Amino acid sequence: MKSPRITPKGPKKDAYKSSKKVSPTRKPQKYSSKTFILPPKTHAPRVLQPSTLKPGLERLERHMAHIGIASRREAKDLIMRGIVMVNGKTIREPGFGIDTAKDTVTLKGDKLPPKETMLLYKPRGIETNATSEGVVDIKARFPKLAHLHAIGRLDKDSQGLILLSNDGTLTKALTQEDSKVEKEYLVTVREEVTPEDLNRLANGIILDREITKPAIVHRNGRNAFTIVLKEGRKHQVRRMCDACHLTVTSLIRIRIGHLTAGKMMPGHVKFVVPRDVERLKSGGL
Repeated sequence: MKSPRITPKGPKKDAYKSSKKVSPTRKPQKYSSKTFILPPKTHAPRVLQPSTLKPGLERLERHMAHIGIASRREAKDLIMRGIVMVNGKTIREPGFGIDTAKDTVTLKGDKLPPKETMLLYKPRGIETNATSEGVVDIKARFPKLAHLHAIGRLDKDSQGLILLSNDGTLTKALTQEDSKVEKEYLVTVREEVTPEDLNRLANGIILDREITKPAIVHRNGRNAFTIVLKEGRKHQVRRMCDACHLTVTSLIRIRIGHLTAGKMMPGHVKFVVPRDVERLKSGGL
């Protein structure tokens, strides 16, 4: 008669030294959520710092932007460069407080580049600003205008009028959300334009979950129309046409405010005189 097999007592074999392989697809062990509950993060309420200016004073760069000398960003740069003077004294401190009723702000004109605004008829096939290496943009095609900045944009496949300037207040007037400056486009499409298409374009189309502002639309032929906008979303005209199932074959900006293309051809450039710049700043009316 065989004696019963006796298993020696002792600690079980270490699980980590087991010869059994653990499947790499094995799901990790789930732990009780109670163990890992963390108290919600609490953020201290944001406390706005009180203004360091005395009552009745205004920041120098804000005043300069308000009276049209420069945009706030440009004004701050001019101040730091030592070009701005208050009552004949050079100020280098952005945020300097002035009394607009008593203090006089002047610039050292010999160091200040003159304001310059040009109207370019952008040819088709070049970008407003290069988005990648090897792409031809306005500055590459027209190096004499490289010191100016484009106000707004026209995509590579579009042509027409675009303003270039070093006037920050003009840029702000044309690009701010409540700008009243109209931009008119001549659009040619592959399909026939119906009255329903014109009504949709005029009344507004939802782009990026927001309806476009009302537009003025006129039919120019079986496959062409003009549209006047007071806003400038990215590729707006093309996207509006796409929503109406219209395929754009030609897109030309023919007017900005009161400035029209007239007899300008692709590549032509015109100097914008100061009175026209001021008119654009006031809404282009």
